[in-house]
Amino acid sequence: MPRADRAAIAREAARAGGAVAMASFRRDLDAETKAGQTDYVTSADREAQRRIAAILSDRFPDEPFVGEENDALGTVPESGPAWIADPIDGTNNYVRGMRQWATSVASVRDGTPIAAATAVPALGDLYVGGPGGVTRNGRPVGVNDTGEVARFTVVPTIWWPRDRREEYARAAEAIVTRFGDLLRVKSVQVSLALLAAGSIEGVLTNVETNPWDTVAGAFLVEQAGGTVTNLDGESWQHDHRGLVASNDHAHDEVLTAARAIDPSTESADSP
Repeated sequence: MPRADRAAIAREAARAGGAVAMASFRRDLDAETKAGQTDYVTSADREAQRRIAAILSDRFPDEPFVGEENDALGTVPESGPAWIADPIDGTNNYVRGMRQWATSVASVRDGTPIAAATAVPALGDLYVGGPGGVTRNGRPVGVNDTGEVARFTVVPTIWWPRDRREEYARAAEAIVTRFGDLLRVKSVQVSLALLAAGSIEGVLTNVETNPWDTVAGAFLVEQAGGTVTNLDGESWQHDHRGLVASNDHAHDEVLTAARAIDPSTESADSP
């Protein structure tokens, strides 16, 4: 199937899953915690993922489905086609009635994304990435051309657990001492979509990432003209530790900030 068609199906699935989640947004909803006190899951997460999986299995019954909740695969196959979805990225925001959460779907082949969509229903936005670039609500968007780091807004993302809180502090210091401002969105996919659309200039983390949190958004950034690397400055892959994304202007500065979070990479040679 052409990549453009896969992008259309990713859009359909993300929109449908987002609609399921939106139906329960700001309603009474039981929330459970998973790995930590701020790591929430709700029935809306599970229902939205089931809706996404149903759409994809109807179109691609033989392609693996990777998702955050426990009725899906937890790892991306090394070869062949597969789909990756996050029903609600930013569940902490979702359960608090905040609008910055997303439903993301990505199509990958041999572990590499080829199409993706991120719906942000509470804000009325739908980002789609395919061979022709990135659109938001049907209109082309791209990373901005800001090159002055004093004007950059950079997002520290993923979550540093209580036993790694000193890294969170270093992330904040690394950003506010180098760039114009820091923005904490609390949704990786929303952060990466904002970067792809030119609203911010950088997104960074040094911690381990999950494919459902990152693959769709990283693909949007690259298709929109940005750069995504790991902490070594190499092209980012879903199984790498850390993620550094920028509008491709002064990427080295964003990478340096990300390395400053982690003592094991702080002394690495400049790219």
